[in-house]
Amino acid sequence: MLTTPETAKLILEAALLSAVEPLSFAQLKMVLGEEWQNDQIRKLLQELQGEWANRSAELVQLASGWRFRTRPEFQPWLARLTTEKPPKYSRATLETLAVIVYRQPVTRGEIEEIRGVTVASSIIQTLMARGWIETVGHREVPGRPALLATTHQFLDDLNLRSLNELPPLSELVQVMSQESLPNV
Repeated sequence: MLTTPETAKLILEAALLSAVEPLSFAQLKMVLGEEWQNDQIRKLLQELQGEWANRSAELVQLASGWRFRTRPEFQPWLARLTTEKPPKYSRATLETLAVIVYRQPVTRGEIEEIRGVTVASSIIQTLMARGWIETVGHREVPGRPALLATTHQFLDDLNLRSLNELPPLSELVQVMSQESLPNV
């Protein structure tokens, strides 16, 4: 079924607005049909981004695909609708996550060596339950420890397309050292 570019753009918009999760490029191509070339679909997505540029929501590309999201400046008002509190993570959990993010793939033993303390199983379980880390293999050493790495869900939750968009490790270390300073 052939559609005009204007109709195709509306179809993409409807699919993206109704999707719960980001839609991959392959899924968007499947929605439109094989007669649509990749460069045509990219052009339609760019046009949609432009059309939504001055609205309360925006079309963004994340690690696992495309999605509409509310612009950050409107979050304080939308937060009033949410009754549940966002999860709070301990410093140990955040440090463990940071080591995994910046050193992946990494074993639990390597995390412990870097942090200088034992990593509780509950920390790894919490990060896995959140969908932020996963086992991506095993190191070929005695005991074959699991190699941990971040997931597309982690990138999506932080509105990132890739790990390259994260701040340099030196900035993170500087922020964390400032947080541990006593208030004067």
